Amino acid sequence: MLSELRIRNFALIDRLSVRLGPGLNVLTGETGAGKSIIVGALSLLLGERASADVVRAGEERASVEGVFDVAGRDDVARVLEERGIDPDEDGVLVLKREVAREGRNRAWVNGSPTTAAVLGELGRTLVDLHGQHEHQTLLKRDDQRAILDAYGGHATLLAAVHEAHREASGLRRDINSLDARKREAAQRADFLRFQAEEIESASLRAGEEEELEDEARRLSHSEELQAISGGLAEAVTGGERALLGEVASLRRQIDQLVRIDGAQESVRELYDAAYYALQELGDRMERYAATVEHDPQRLEENRRRQDLIFRLKAKYGQTVEEVMEVGRAARAELDLVDGAEWELGGLRKKLAAAEETLSAAAGALTEARTSAMARLSEEVSGVLPELGMSGGVFRAEAIALAQTGPSGAEEVEFRVSLNRGFEPKPLSYVASGGEMSRIMLALKTILARLDSVPTLVFDEVDAGIGGKVGLQVGDKMRGVAETHQVFAITHLPQIASRAHVHLLVRKGERDGRTTTEVLPLDADGRVQEVARMLGGDPESAVSLEHARELLERGVGV
Repeated sequence: MLSELRIRNFALIDRLSVRLGPGLNVLTGETGAGKSIIVGALSLLLGERASADVVRAGEERASVEGVFDVAGRDDVARVLEERGIDPDEDGVLVLKREVAREGRNRAWVNGSPTTAAVLGELGRTLVDLHGQHEHQTLLKRDDQRAILDAYGGHATLLAAVHEAHREASGLRRDINSLDARKREAAQRADFLRFQAEEIESASLRAGEEEELEDEARRLSHSEELQAISGGLAEAVTGGERALLGEVASLRRQIDQLVRIDGAQESVRELYDAAYYALQELGDRMERYAATVEHDPQRLEENRRRQDLIFRLKAKYGQTVEEVMEVGRAARAELDLVDGAEWELGGLRKKLAAAEETLSAAAGALTEARTSAMARLSEEVSGVLPELGMSGGVFRAEAIALAQTGPSGAEEVEFRVSLNRGFEPKPLSYVASGGEMSRIMLALKTILARLDSVPTLVFDEVDAGIGGKVGLQVGDKMRGVAETHQVFAITHLPQIASRAHVHLLVRKGERDGRTTTEVLPLDADGRVQEVARMLGGDPESAVSLEHARELLERGVGV
């Protein structure tokens, strides 16, 4: 519920606070007093595009702030959580929009900076505004379908269609993707086959290139390696003057040293380590020398293998691993040509089953909608005469789609004829702003038990009516106000007399400048305002008595 609307430096408004209550709130006042300005400020708060023209003359910025009671509104809490905005513990939500004459416009939710889009998203869950120029909800087929489905209680059927359509659409995408890849692979088959066979025939191994380089280096220096390793073995272990023999002769001196000074026992350990290390060195060099081969033929084979790898890398990648991956990918694409048809067959069977499920779900939804359209058409048509459209006929019609979509096999279009003998046509062709507001009121009268938006705003729903019809419109609005907060801007005393809260808009003057102010009316104030609205002398006893009579009837509705 909208608890308070605060407006500052907006058009003629200097500073204004409008407090609203539950039930039917009406806003009345002389023509030009600024009623439409208040509705415009509310529209701005709910995400309407901002213009610097709304900033009051002589001021730098205008602001509009709305205080809402959202206790128990899980949908609002979910939006706040998704946006990272902390909810108020008392269930209060404060939206604020600021428009600068120059520079950047700003928006806040509970004091946290946000965007106009977020305000609009939240606003649509809190306020449904229907004015002379606010009929998008009734003019768009998607919204008309949503109204019908809410009326018919089609949420479960609609969810089944949506899920079946999602499944079928996903399978179609999979089939199209696989078929495209198959066709592309088929066109490239000869090239892919050449790639795969050339790479596979090379029998590459990861790390092979480094192994070949090491082997080639050994083979090309085999004589040198043999000479070095043989020389080392001879120097360490061979002949009378070998190092190992020289070191062995030192053992007696080490032993004599340790006998004299036992603290030098570790020297013997060092000697032993050195002796055995030299012995291992000599043995290893001897064994290594025996393994070194002088094999020109093997070296030639190595060079040819390296050349092959070089050519493959030049064509397919910078490393052996990349070349191998190209070969695997080529083979996978070739396998796709062979195996795709089998896979496509399986997907097509799944698609056929999914489309059958979708057709059944859409058919059930169509049947339910057909029944709901007949009931809604009859109910709305029955209400229209009570709202000043005595010859009015309302029809909800189905328009079949070429292909079933996520919301079913048809669009929904609301049509109306406001004069007897004329075929109903789409709303946008035949309804004026005031008539559109009354059609929306007729729908809201019927859908009030289903509508989750807590606040409905009607701007001059009374355009073009009066007398008994005005009383009927007022009665309908008060009926809707039993389940919703209704905020209505009206010129009709018949509607004003039905209000739970009556607000008067009037022009005033502050610091030599014209301004707009809003006053909550008490019982006496309401009598005087209704008397003025009746068109007679608001001070005469007759006008005042008529006003009291109208108000008494309104309270008893």
